[in-house]
Amino acid sequence: MAFSHHFDPTVLREYDIRGIVGRTLHPADAFAIGRVFGSMIATGGGTRVAVGYDGRLTSPELEQALVDGLRASGMQVLRIGRGPTPMLYYAATKLETDGAIMVTGSHNPPDYNGFKMMWGRKPFFGEQILQIGKLAESGGVVPEAAGGEQAVAIADDYVARLLADWDGGDRMLNVVWDNGNGAAGDVLDKLVASLPGEHLVLNGPIDGRFPAHHPDPTVPANLVELIAEVRARKADIGIAFDGDADRIGLVDDTGEIMFGDQLMVLLSRDVLKERPGATIIADVKASQVLFDEIAKAGGTPLMWKTGHSLIKSKMAETGSPLAGEMSGHIFFADRWYGFDDALYAAVRTLGIVARMKGKLSDVRKALPHVINTPEVRFDCDDARKFVVIQEVIARLEAQGAKVSRTDGVRVQTPDGWWLLRASNTQAVLVARCEATTDAGLDRLKAALVKQLSASGLAEPDFSGSHAGH
Repeated sequence: MAFSHHFDPTVLREYDIRGIVGRTLHPADAFAIGRVFGSMIATGGGTRVAVGYDGRLTSPELEQALVDGLRASGMQVLRIGRGPTPMLYYAATKLETDGAIMVTGSHNPPDYNGFKMMWGRKPFFGEQILQIGKLAESGGVVPEAAGGEQAVAIADDYVARLLADWDGGDRMLNVVWDNGNGAAGDVLDKLVASLPGEHLVLNGPIDGRFPAHHPDPTVPANLVELIAEVRARKADIGIAFDGDADRIGLVDDTGEIMFGDQLMVLLSRDVLKERPGATIIADVKASQVLFDEIAKAGGTPLMWKTGHSLIKSKMAETGSPLAGEMSGHIFFADRWYGFDDALYAAVRTLGIVARMKGKLSDVRKALPHVINTPEVRFDCDDARKFVVIQEVIARLEAQGAKVSRTDGVRVQTPDGWWLLRASNTQAVLVARCEATTDAGLDRLKAALVKQLSASGLAEPDFSGSHAGH
């Protein structure tokens, strides 16, 4: 029987395939992804694909359908079972598979799920994901075959490899972790059992309903429990993960949040001691403070596009040992494999803190003081969002403004900077401003609003601006 499958167009995203299970995403979609991805691998001469899944209630059923689809395309499927996304990346690297697929809804609400993919050692995204849709529709698959599968226990090996890069001193740390009931739970238990110091894990059991709080550590409301526990225990540090543990959140010893770009300052200084002059990459949403501090520490800062697949590709191209995003994706190619791994980032961060003379909060407090808006997201039609960016760039360049077009438009002024970019995954525009003074922040917001207004868009809600970052 000829194969043909139609995906709901909303599920084929820039970096992954993602939707609401039972509404826009079904087991039949998982089978089709396996059937088409397996065919693409087979056409390229490959035979082996690693598959993992997160702790969501719908993940086991989707994983089984995915495996069936891969096998129907003749693939040998290495099933690593339930765990964090970076454990799948590690398995694909270690086992040298031709491809890999993780069934995960990442940090989305419980009714969502999706698929993250690798082609060889590289991210599989953008046009490649759209190609899956086209090939499924046209029935462009290899003839049906019988494939095979085997269960592969990789967790112990993965944890041992994480621990191999522990480089802390003699100081015994008091650490609070918040797993947020995410997919890292079992692996995290193994990891803390072997790390020196005192460790408390909050919300450790994997539970796809996320009963404690939503598993997204970039939202301060989701860190309330961790902050309270760090303060109550007078801990040295608090660490949180998102639902599939490829993103990290951090709280210092005073219970203050350290944002992704502040953590990157800490990590960059450490890496640059061993690798002077190295290129360190951060996304366009990161503070100017980070780029300045990388340069101060003897590194070469590079501002790049937001998106884990785009950053990974740029790292490979530039030979960068470290990259990071505001969203908490941290990528180490220094002693590690270049993929985003919150567990690995945690081990490296703890090593730095354990070797420090002072406290983590001292590092945060010593950074130049800036005031910024949070990331402000507002609706803009998919067809219109990229046009708006081009209109804004054209007007600003005509005025002689200092503009970076790396990802959307980032405008540097004596007050600081403002950013406007189109989301790759949603029908929204994203804005952010950062200044050294309140008055400067108001001027930046006004300049941004003026540009939006000139393109016929209303003023976004900037409420929730916070100082000290």
